[in-house]
Amino acid sequence: MRRVVAFVVLLMVVPAPAALGAELDELLTRSQEASYAAEQTISCSTPDGVRDAVVRITQADGDMTISSSVTDDVEVAAGAGSWSLRRGDGLVVEAAVDGGEKENVEPLYTVEEQRAVEYLGRAAMAYLLIRGGEPRAELVFDDETGALVEAVTFSIDGEIYCERRFVSFDTEVQALAADDRSKPETVPSAVTESGLPTDVAGFERLDQYEDEDGLRFAYFSDGFFSFALFETPIAVALPEATMVEMGSGVYRRAFTAGQVTYIWETRDGGMALVGDLPPDLHEAVLAEMPHPQDPGFFRRWWRNLFG
Repeated sequence: MRRVVAFVVLLMVVPAPAALGAELDELLTRSQEASYAAEQTISCSTPDGVRDAVVRITQADGDMTISSSVTDDVEVAAGAGSWSLRRGDGLVVEAAVDGGEKENVEPLYTVEEQRAVEYLGRAAMAYLLIRGGEPRAELVFDDETGALVEAVTFSIDGEIYCERRFVSFDTEVQALAADDRSKPETVPSAVTESGLPTDVAGFERLDQYEDEDGLRFAYFSDGFFSFALFETPIAVALPEATMVEMGSGVYRRAFTAGQVTYIWETRDGGMALVGDLPPDLHEAVLAEMPHPQDPGFFRRWWRNLFG
């Protein structure tokens, strides 16, 4: 499961732009190009309780690093369309997302300018993000830099799901050191064919990859929320997960700050879904994926022996 989570952390750092509406695309692109150092709090109210985190972010010249303010043993570096995860002993894994440009696609989201605000003593603008007539996020962008300094996401009933807020913001930041932008030793290969759906409950499959060990994964986005789906030769372990039953079967689920993970088995192997989508979208997405199935004793025995 560590490899699965490592891949998805890389994919979730910056939303892929292919499915975004024009105005939202412009706002997020400007935010990705901003240079700053910040500390961010993340708090999510999940069906399994509140999940919190504090992270440090440094972004300059299109490169980004994200590290924990509690422990320094994990760091994410991002830039120029690729993302890498490091631990103290070096690079763990790297992946890239390239959704390409798609024309004549009606965006799911509309953006409404709300009001001018002051955030951390600086001028900013708040926007409301609407999907299907319902508000799904309020985003606050710093006027001078364009940085996204606050994002509050909502479930379909209007309740707050996650809050991400800068609690410090410094625009005097130097370009990241060369070591933070080093290239990985191995990169997953893009693939064009798979049995995975191309559209799932408003989420479009933008990219799919396979690593040298046969782990296949695809990246989906609805223009703002996103998730990655993984197919593994063997079952995925997630010890901290709880058992949940949905219309399409029984899954194991775990929430962290800003992210949910589902795992299950099929007759062909293990599956995992990791994303930032709010809980009301989970069942609709899982219903269109390969459903949970017991592989049977002999298949399970064979996987445990040979993978």
